[in-house]
Amino acid sequence: MKKIQVGFLVSYDYSYLKTALPQVYKESDSIFLAIDKERKTWKGESFIIEDEFFQWIKSVDVDSKIQIIEENFYCPELSSMECEVRERKILSEKMGIGNWLIQLDCDEYFLEFKKFIAFLRTKDHFLDNPKKNQIQISPYLVNLYKRVDTGMLYVEKTSKVIVATNYPSYKIGRRTRKRVIYYKGLVLHECISRSKEELEMKFSNWGHDFEINKKALIEKWESVNEHNYKTIFDFYYLEPERWKRLAFVKGSTFEEIKENLDLEKIMPSSFFIWKKNFGQWFKDFFV
Repeated sequence: MKKIQVGFLVSYDYSYLKTALPQVYKESDSIFLAIDKERKTWKGESFIIEDEFFQWIKSVDVDSKIQIIEENFYCPELSSMECEVRERKILSEKMGIGNWLIQLDCDEYFLEFKKFIAFLRTKDHFLDNPKKNQIQISPYLVNLYKRVDTGMLYVEKTSKVIVATNYPSYKIGRRTRKRVIYYKGLVLHECISRSKEELEMKFSNWGHDFEINKKALIEKWESVNEHNYKTIFDFYYLEPERWKRLAFVKGSTFEEIKENLDLEKIMPSSFFIWKKNFGQWFKDFFV
């Protein structure tokens, strides 16, 4: 049987992996951690990974599934996005073409990963000739926006996220621009629910850094709280209206937030998923 290969890009926000990795460990055949050899971001800024993190990796890797890939992923002649795409392609080669290639960020927490893998197994025929039959698999993100005194503000409407493919012809981030198969499942994204210092680091070093107004984004983020979030709109950092409204959930830890979220209410309907998948099939069939 083809393997379930999971890869994480590990950088300055490596600490979030302590929540993300346990969600996928049991169901994965192998897990790959891509880390820049010189500890450089895609913008060329330096970061530090404490030794304690690697000790933690050893302690949780009870089945010897984890491989650490250290290479020079920062290339000064490339843009941040080009560096990201290059790193993802290198990582996929290590993961092995012909397997399911699942790539996640350290701040993405997969809910019910076992069900997702069962869904992937119904699509194993796409692994027989992956280059000819390229697909992408998309569950939906719950984007966590800001920690407040009594809980978490999150984006009310979920958004698609490409997490898996059978062939890594990445063009932008994890997107290959091939047929998308949508999956009725959720991933919690610790997107910008961070400290101000962490936000500034993220906005300065990720693949979209050239597209955003960092000062305006942080000012808006600072102004929102559990008392006024219903009166403020348009929060997305690229196209503000895509994140129209925020919602609130009690809880400070991943487990508390997962427990308190009304997942069925947040989840896109089965009919909505069917329509999206029919549209993608139709488009692919006639192209």
